[in-house]
Amino acid sequence: MKKITMLDVAQKANVSKSTVSQYINNRYEYMAESTKMRIEDAIRELGYIPNFVAKSLKQKKSSTIGVIVANILHTFSTEIIRAIEDVCEKNEFHLFVCNADDNPEKERAYIDMLLAKQVDGLIIFPTIGNEDQYKRLKLSNFPIVFVDRKLEKTIYPTLLLDNERAAEIAVQEIVQKGHRKIGLVSMSLSQKVTPRIERINGYKKTLKQNDLPVKDDWIIAAERKDIIPELEKMWLKEETPEAFFATNDLSLIELLKFLRKKNLKVPDDVSVIAVDDSDFLEISATPITAIKQPTFEIGNDAASVLLDLIRNPQFEEVYEIKRYAPALVERESL
Repeated sequence: MKKITMLDVAQKANVSKSTVSQYINNRYEYMAESTKMRIEDAIRELGYIPNFVAKSLKQKKSSTIGVIVANILHTFSTEIIRAIEDVCEKNEFHLFVCNADDNPEKERAYIDMLLAKQVDGLIIFPTIGNEDQYKRLKLSNFPIVFVDRKLEKTIYPTLLLDNERAAEIAVQEIVQKGHRKIGLVSMSLSQKVTPRIERINGYKKTLKQNDLPVKDDWIIAAERKDIIPELEKMWLKEETPEAFFATNDLSLIELLKFLRKKNLKVPDDVSVIAVDDSDFLEISATPITAIKQPTFEIGNDAASVLLDLIRNPQFEEVYEIKRYAPALVERESL
């Protein structure tokens, strides 16, 4: 991929290179609005990284990093942020934290903002849609670490759970308790989020290994607001699951809301297991069995790898994905 220059922007916007430079440095008091819009469009379309940012990557150190999480509401995200912050504090680095809401445009805006603030590196829970921007940053040898989600080509260090194994443990635990009719609740797959896809795949594989049917009617993958309505539809059918695997903490919350609404008791009426452990699972009316992610280890490693890249900017063309082992936390919901 050709590295985009200020001259490329100038030619596309049909202006001089000095005019582009004035725009980038916020010196456009007397610049026509149409000219500003052409330059802005050219920068966005070409994915240009301004030279002052590129220089800062090689020469200046701000001792700050940015963390862009996909959804800060997840316990998983907040625990990883805490671990990253601990490592940064020990190394006298500061932290910017941004929440992309699983929105590629919002993520892209945050990347641009953090680059403008001249952060030394980024830890990103990547959304689908900004691959070109990641590739351009790689061309500039800009340090990035991906967490929780992977790209088709792992151009940066990538750390995430062994999601299929997590699903296998969860479903196998349900089966060992004697349940045969097992449903699944997940957040939406519209953004092709790695852990959601992999956990559903693991669920299906483990059902097949146990000679149990994979029933599409018992699989819900929806936006959070739609999970309870989808469960309502499921409960209108003649046969319903006797146990559920919730693929993360937010889908579990919606499942538990629905069960309470229906006056269904856990585990007497319906058994439940979920990926992502948290304190509230331990103190809920029925403590929930969970598959725990090593969040503090992942956060610690992500920060350590990023700081190493910042200090020693030697990049590999492709990285192997580092997978973390899930752990079963047995409670009373099965």
